[in-house]
Amino acid sequence: MGRRCPVEIVVKGTLPDAAFWRGRRVLLTGHTGFKGGWLTLWLRSLGAEVCGYSLPPSTDPSLFETARVGEACRSVLGDIRDLPVLEQAFGDFAPDIVLHLAAQPLVRRSYQDPLETYSTNVMGTAHVLDLVRRTPTVQAALIVTTDKCYENLEQIAPYRETDRLGGRDPYSNSKACAELVTQSYWWSYFSLAGSPAVATARAGNVVGGGDWSPDRLVPDLMQAFAKGRAAVLRNPDAVRPWQHVLEPCCGYLLAVEHICATPAASPRAWNFGPDAEGNVAVGAVAAGLAAAWGEDAGYYIRREPGAVHEATLLTLDHTRARADLGWQPRWSLQTTLAKTADWYRTHEDGGDMQALCEQQLSDYVCA
Repeated sequence: MGRRCPVEIVVKGTLPDAAFWRGRRVLLTGHTGFKGGWLTLWLRSLGAEVCGYSLPPSTDPSLFETARVGEACRSVLGDIRDLPVLEQAFGDFAPDIVLHLAAQPLVRRSYQDPLETYSTNVMGTAHVLDLVRRTPTVQAALIVTTDKCYENLEQIAPYRETDRLGGRDPYSNSKACAELVTQSYWWSYFSLAGSPAVATARAGNVVGGGDWSPDRLVPDLMQAFAKGRAAVLRNPDAVRPWQHVLEPCCGYLLAVEHICATPAASPRAWNFGPDAEGNVAVGAVAAGLAAAWGEDAGYYIRREPGAVHEATLLTLDHTRARADLGWQPRWSLQTTLAKTADWYRTHEDGGDMQALCEQQLSDYVCA
């Protein structure tokens, strides 16, 4: 996993326990995606045996291909909406742990195809949960949703896990529905003694190397900078909780360790978001990435009349994750943007992207 941490470094926050993950059989849905790819590489470094289940990568290039994520797992290509195929994967692999990340993750795409969004994010989640309850080897499952699952009132106060779920656009609403489905399954099946431990995780906006999804800020900026042209900002004043992709991935692993060790009297959920300095406007992130890229990288603002609704203010309170899991952000926003720009520049230069992912993971662990 790259260099070892110098002994004098003081570790910030709790890190996943390799002793817990070593030899664990982990079924991870969405391994061909951005978060799923990074998480797969991390699980391999911890000694876990990973089976990834997902559709083929949705972009070209993709993290899955450039970082050779398939080398780190047993890869099964399938749709979480296809219950018989998913059931076969569960049966063949007999997982100990399930990490559910597969989703239709784009707000603007959810407006274009709401039925795909709901069927993937709601029924796909129900399929995973039902197989968790019917697969005797499963000990725990974590259902990953999003910070957008909250009813967004554009409030200044950060959202807490106890706040009302909602969502105005189909994507956000479908993720709130996935939370409710998980709660129902918990009360109906997973609250019983001896049943798998199940919880949800809600993360803020993630950035980092290997995301080429359309209509996302960082991929749009990186592609524009690499081509030597100015990027376009649609909504520079929108405030989001920005964090490196490794931050929530760390939280997901810690959450699984926690639910396996600690019984619960009700459904559990955790927010994973940055400290206050990471809650900044789109324009500030664009400026930071342009500075990190250099070479006169820049952008301009083009507001779209009649554009679909996207929230302008959203922040998260991660007090519960700190208290329960010992989790806290390890990288500043400046470091996050520098690591992101370095990843894409290395890719443009033809570097070994799996090696860089492993190095950045090592840097993160040693932060």
